[in-house]
Amino acid sequence: MAGILCLRGYAAGMTRVILFGGHGKIAMLTEPLLTQRGHEVTAIIRNPDHADAVRVTGATPLVADVEALDEAALAELIAGHDAVVWSAGAGGGNPARTLSVDRDAAIRTMDAAARAGVQRYVMVSYFGSSKEHGIDSAHSFWTYAEAKAAADEHLRASSLDWTVLGPSSLTLEPSTGGIDVHAEASGHVSRETVARVIAAVLNDATTIHRTIRFNDGEVPIAEAIRA
Repeated sequence: MAGILCLRGYAAGMTRVILFGGHGKIAMLTEPLLTQRGHEVTAIIRNPDHADAVRVTGATPLVADVEALDEAALAELIAGHDAVVWSAGAGGGNPARTLSVDRDAAIRTMDAAARAGVQRYVMVSYFGSSKEHGIDSAHSFWTYAEAKAAADEHLRASSLDWTVLGPSSLTLEPSTGGIDVHAEASGHVSRETVARVIAAVLNDATTIHRTIRFNDGEVPIAEAIRA
């Protein structure tokens, strides 16, 4: 099994990953990639009815409501893992819940990871996430843009070994296995490709403390993300 590269105390063989948003479309594509590589994956889900579908991927489902759990409770969930992947989201439509999940709960997991001594944290964000996102406050996307910008900035300011991923507009197309990390504008990217990027950055310590925005492209993922 290819282990996490050694950096800042990481040792080859780091395998325990906790993934928030464990029944999401990207997560369900990521989990089998990780488990097939020998990683042990704990998939956090809100709905117990989704447990069987998660088990099929090889991941272990764990029912928990990230909106309701405080930092201490989240730290208990995260403790014993080697890396955190945040791929959860409120799904839009409800501004209050968007802020509750995409900003507040995400930030609590970051602080909880630090509290639990779990340094590696991979955030799945979106291509245009920035404090200067430029979305008009009257637009329905504004609350999401604000929430993601706040969460991403909190992560970057933390002591964690973070990577922020910024995929462009998501499709259900099969992955080509390649990405473009130099694109200046958001295009489109396969969800399967995003899953492959998540798996790749977990095994590449050169991605620590980097924001990687990407579209579908021609350069193989492992080569494209390497610093």
